[in-house]
Amino acid sequence: MLAKAELHVHLEGTAPPELVARIAARNGLTIPDEMLGEDGRFHYTDFLHFLRTYDLAASVIRTAQDYRDITYEYLTDVAHEGGIYVELTASPDHAALVGLGDDEHLLGIAAGIDEARRDCGIEARILLSAVRNFGVEQAIRVARYAAQRPHPYVVGFALAGDERFPVSEFGTAFAIAADAGLGCTVHAGEWQGPESVRAALALPVSRIDHGVRAIEDPALVEEIAARGVTLNTCPTSNVVLGVYAAYAEHPLPRLRAAGVAITLGSDDPPYFGASLAGEYTICAEHFGWDDEDLLAVTGAALDAAFCDAELRSDLRARL
Repeated sequence: MLAKAELHVHLEGTAPPELVARIAARNGLTIPDEMLGEDGRFHYTDFLHFLRTYDLAASVIRTAQDYRDITYEYLTDVAHEGGIYVELTASPDHAALVGLGDDEHLLGIAAGIDEARRDCGIEARILLSAVRNFGVEQAIRVARYAAQRPHPYVVGFALAGDERFPVSEFGTAFAIAADAGLGCTVHAGEWQGPESVRAALALPVSRIDHGVRAIEDPALVEEIAARGVTLNTCPTSNVVLGVYAAYAEHPLPRLRAAGVAITLGSDDPPYFGASLAGEYTICAEHFGWDDEDLLAVTGAALDAAFCDAELRSDLRARL
């Protein structure tokens, strides 16, 4: 089975409806009526509606045990499909909204990581993510927590959410994280054009989540390649949400041909009918990539991972 690694997946967004329902019942809650469609799947009509649905699902995740279950179930699923390493993007802001403290939040995720490693051999680390539409001060809070309370599994700081909030407003948060030695990544170039990617490059980031609309500016693509910035791409998410009408229109092959380092991620798998293995399969079926190409993608993910050098070396040996 082909070894796979993932750097772009949102932890709360990995929980399928049945797991959300199980967690809600355990917490004595009912699922918000508008969260699911008649088919039992997450319901949304566009990207901003998707963000609201995501928030509704996250609102029933209340305890460290909930986060343990979500983490464990996702990592074991990925391991069964050949996954050897995942960086989970976790949102302290969503935990705080339901009254869960930062330390308890991390405790649950770490337990899921430990138990998945024990049972399946998969490794995982955590990116603490701020949500840009929750505001600059909240982003600074998350960055300070990550910087001032080191955790062996917290290896990075991320910024996600509504891209209409300019990344330039969040420079202080990124400076705090980078000064503490954390790896940094930011969502850009999905719903906003190449100008958002260029703005992201002014931050202390070595990776950009999505970034695919950089293809609209050839000079920008050259700069990304020259600087060795990695794009953590999610083709299925882009097609399902309508960034591109079909896989045939997706710029991933052109970005890779231009020398840009790319990885594959499932983003929010049950919302898009995606999986990490599915992204690899799509690249094989739609872009003609063979096993050597796909292993190179895994290698690129390990090169760009924010984990320590010893773990990276161990993971490379598993390729």
